Parts: sequence; structure tokens; C-alpha cells
Amino acid sequence: MLLLSGGMDSIAIAHWIRPRLALTVDYGQVCALAETRAAAQVAGELGISHSTLKVDLTRMGVGRLAGAAPLAMSPTPEWWPFRNQLLVTLAATHAIKSGADSVVIGTLSTDDAHADGSPDFVKTMDALLRMQEGSIRLITPALQLDGVELARRSGAPRELLGYAHSCHVSNLPCGRCRGCLKRLDTLSALGWS
Repeated sequence: MLLLSGGMDSIAIAHWIRPRLALTVDYGQVCALAETRAAAQVAGELGISHSTLKVDLTRMGVGRLAGAAPLAMSPTPEWWPFRNQLLVTLAATHAIKSGADSVVIGTLSTDDAHADGSPDFVKTMDALLRMQEGSIRLITPALQLDGVELARRSGAPRELLGYAHSCHVSNLPCGRCRGCLKRLDTLSALGWS
């Protein structure tokens, strides 16, 4: 099962590996509506069974994803404490219920600005999930790639990647946040801007 955020990376992975199932989590992030719409559109285009899980964690969020000021310890302005750990745990729970044996996430080689985007985090979470009932695997097919390399490797067409919502601060692209800038840089590197 793919954790499908609706961003470029998870959309590229969806096209690349064509999972049977995808899950999008609305955890209270300010851009949840646009992410959910993008994920649903892509899943429909690719014939992937798609579910959405709404878990309101807004009171626990900090940083731009939560529409709040970052903490002094925040490695980036959009940092949400333990976000990937929470999302992977929720996806693993959903995987068990759905009969899936793995959770696929779109972590890239460039995501190690956050501890929960590092290879060590992935290895530790995979071991933790495997030791529990269900022995779920955590799969990261793009861990050695950056966003441009993933887009190329996946073969995802421009039209499909065009559904992506990468903004961290709004349901409409702001054009200035780290997510929007990464999207623009990727499209430019692909010659699609």
C-alpha cells in the first residue's frame, strides 16, 4: 500500500510501481483538501484503490504545515514533530486491516533535512513494523533518488504530475514555500516549466 500524499514524489511512485492500494491521510495539515483531491485524482487515473483517513492532529502540529509558528528546534519551517512516524504508523494500521504486507513511502535522498526522512529512520521504522503483528514492511523505492531522478525513473507523464499539490501553507500554491519551490525546480529541471 502506498502512502499517497498528493505531492509530486508520491504521484511519481504511484505511476512507477502501480500499487493495488493507496492511502491519503488528512492529519490536520493546512493543505489537506488540495492534497486529498490530487491523490484521489491520480489514484483514479491509475486505477488504484484509494482510501482517505482523517485524523485531527491540529492541536499537536507546529510549523507552516499546521498554520503555526515553527519551534526553535524546527529543522525547517514546515516541520511537524514526528509526522512521518505518525503517518507510517497510521498507514501500517490501515495496511493490516486491508490485507497489505507493506507500506510504501516517497522518501528521497534529499529528505534527510528531517530526521524522519533519513535512511536510519527508514531502517528503524521498517524493523519496528516487522517485529509487530502483521510483520509489515516499510518500502522506500526512491530513497537513493532526488525528485528529478524519481520523476524521470518513474516515467510519470507531465499531465499526471500536473495534479500534484506541493504547497505547505495553502490549498492554493503560494509559489514561495519550500514545497512550491521544490516543485518548480523539479519541473524546470525536467524542462516542463
